[in-house]
Amino acid sequence: MTARNETSLSLDAGGTETLIEVRNASVTFDMDRGRSKVMDDVTMDIHREEILGIVGESGSGKSMFASALMDAVVDPGVLTGDVIYHPPDGDSFSVLDLDDEELKEFRWEEISMVFQGAMDSFNPTMSIGGHFEETLRAHDYNVADGMDHGRQLLADLYLDPDRVLDSYPHELSGGMQQRALIALSLLLKPNVLVMDEPTAALDLLMQRSITSLLANLHEEYGITMIFITHDLPLVADLADRLAVMYAFEFIEVGPCYDILKDAAHPYTRALLKAVPNLSSALEEMEPIEGDSPDPVDVPSGCSYHVRCPLADEQCRSTDPGFERVSDGHEAACFYWEDAREEITYTLSDREQEVTFDERR
Repeated sequence: MTARNETSLSLDAGGTETLIEVRNASVTFDMDRGRSKVMDDVTMDIHREEILGIVGESGSGKSMFASALMDAVVDPGVLTGDVIYHPPDGDSFSVLDLDDEELKEFRWEEISMVFQGAMDSFNPTMSIGGHFEETLRAHDYNVADGMDHGRQLLADLYLDPDRVLDSYPHELSGGMQQRALIALSLLLKPNVLVMDEPTAALDLLMQRSITSLLANLHEEYGITMIFITHDLPLVADLADRLAVMYAFEFIEVGPCYDILKDAAHPYTRALLKAVPNLSSALEEMEPIEGDSPDPVDVPSGCSYHVRCPLADEQCRSTDPGFERVSDGHEAACFYWEDAREEITYTLSDREQEVTFDERR
């Protein structure tokens, strides 16, 4: 069995090369009641031009993983481990070794981030066009050429460039603001776009619209995307691979269709069982009993054992390494085969369509 912190998770995504390597990354905060670990010895490879969906309950560590990719963990948080970036042209380097000026360039020109709630990301006293121009000047880009690209991005997102650029944030709807923020994040042509719950404040129709637009942008620009959400069915429409987080670490990773069709980890199966859909009766849907672990007091052994119906003494005392489930699919569980028998779920019609989409 492979130990958890020795597993690279550099899974074969159709021969795609690795763009970012995260190695044994942890984030801790010192608190009055003890040291809080909000990311626990995480190792992950992100492949060039893939769409990686990261899912899990609130507080599982998803946002902290996004911050770690950009060395943007806020004080007094301490990030240890390493994040290695392999640019398309040039030598690989450690993100954690960059100085302030290098980080400024890296965070916009190589990897960019879209946060939840666009209204909080824009300066309300500045027009959308002003945000675009300020970003270009701050990175010494040609403003005229950059604005031409910005207009094209807005048009790609089905926005009227003239109207949007002349507007202030409050003059746009929530969906328009979020799409404008996505365009701004792509303005400097980064290789990676990280989206942290980018559609959480929007209605269902707008969420689906934005994920569809992101798929189009991915196809047109070949950008690597990392989509972080607690909504597994939402990201299923978009992702090539899914990575499931629980208690500040990854517990299952694999091709999207594999995990949707036949998840291996008890937690992932419980997540899918708890999602409302039109294909199963209400009484078949069950919330996950219990609470997520306290970051100051994470259980020993498998962190999910407190809530898991299959847990035994081995689970309580020993942290499971990743087991190979199928090609490119791994789960950190001693009893992943039993989980498929004991924890059943039904996919919605839409999830069935995604699961068996031959294009993936």
